[in-house]
Amino acid sequence: MKKTFHILYLSYDGLTDPLGQSQVLPYILGIKQNEKYKFTIISFEKKDAYNANSTKIKELLSKNAINWIPINYNKKPPVLSTLFDITKLYSTIKKINSKEKVHLLHCRSYITSLTALKQAKKYNIPFIFDMRGFYADERVDGKIWSKSHFIYKHIYNYFKKKEKEFLQSSQHTISLTKNGKKEIESWNLPNQSPISIIPCCTDEKLFKKQNIVDKRTELGIHKDDFVISYVGSIGTWYMLDEMLDFFKELTQKKENTKLLFITKDNPQHIFNKADEFGIKHEAIIIKSSSREMMPSYIGLSNFSIFFILPVYSKKASSPTKMGEIMNLGIPTICNSGVGDVDEIMEKCMPELLVKEFTKKEYNRVIDIIINNYEVNKVNIQNISNEYYSLEKGVEKYKAIYKNILEE
Repeated sequence: MKKTFHILYLSYDGLTDPLGQSQVLPYILGIKQNEKYKFTIISFEKKDAYNANSTKIKELLSKNAINWIPINYNKKPPVLSTLFDITKLYSTIKKINSKEKVHLLHCRSYITSLTALKQAKKYNIPFIFDMRGFYADERVDGKIWSKSHFIYKHIYNYFKKKEKEFLQSSQHTISLTKNGKKEIESWNLPNQSPISIIPCCTDEKLFKKQNIVDKRTELGIHKDDFVISYVGSIGTWYMLDEMLDFFKELTQKKENTKLLFITKDNPQHIFNKADEFGIKHEAIIIKSSSREMMPSYIGLSNFSIFFILPVYSKKASSPTKMGEIMNLGIPTICNSGVGDVDEIMEKCMPELLVKEFTKKEYNRVIDIIINNYEVNKVNIQNISNEYYSLEKGVEKYKAIYKNILEE
């Protein structure tokens, strides 16, 4: 009889969140096609997203015989809420372990790894540190934690210490980028676990031109409109002011320009920011989208744009949106100094890489895109497949599982 390995997959991101739907479920569903693996997923779910999407997620997981244990995510008060979540996760894992043997703990990011490390040592269970970036440094770079604050300084130091322990105690580490792996290797840690690079992959079956439905009439976009899109949430890392500044420069050189935000964020915040730059509201379109309809809305773009704060922690960052946009053959305007973005852009559209946030640099790119820019869609899609293929990502995870569990 063929042995089945029980994998406990731990995610602090919810399966009902956009990130969970794009960066957790597709991998697990791809791996699950191999009947050697049985999954139990524990995830932390935000109330609104859970209420909106849980029925769909439950049906999908039930259809694929995947067990799901959702836990309510707590945001407030800071620090204490996270400690409470960690305690809940620990007791949930302990309960599962008492009922059924777990062969592997797959830990997405640092919070779940804190809990899993204790369980791994106590029950001698191998675990994967799927780090998703430099967590503590992201909190500092994003001004969520201040190292000048007594409490946050100690929390930062604690996580940096644990980070090394995760890297040394896990059976395998996953880095999103080559730059992230290179940075870790420069630390010269003894007994460092092997590191594989698996970026935020793109579902090629979803993000393809055949899935695009014309949405121009719905959004009031005319045939001669020049559309720049922004995809995803606007928060700590995404530089809304700089992107609006770029767009303002564009409107002065190109008529009928539209800036399309495909986001679930508050539209009023975006309009208020647009007012600061003197951008007319009729030039801004804001649309919330389900995951399934994303290709149709992104497909309205002549170009897409994202500027990410180029700080230390972003060496390990892989923008999910980049592969999704590129897989549709849409050229992307983005900045240097983030993850492996420079390397990717150099292979297919180096002229669209913004090197500094100045009007001079913005206008260099603007002059290129408004003067009969020849888009090489095939090359963009080929490079996307080279870096962001979900199929390739799934195969890498399978190889890691096999190496740990079977060999």
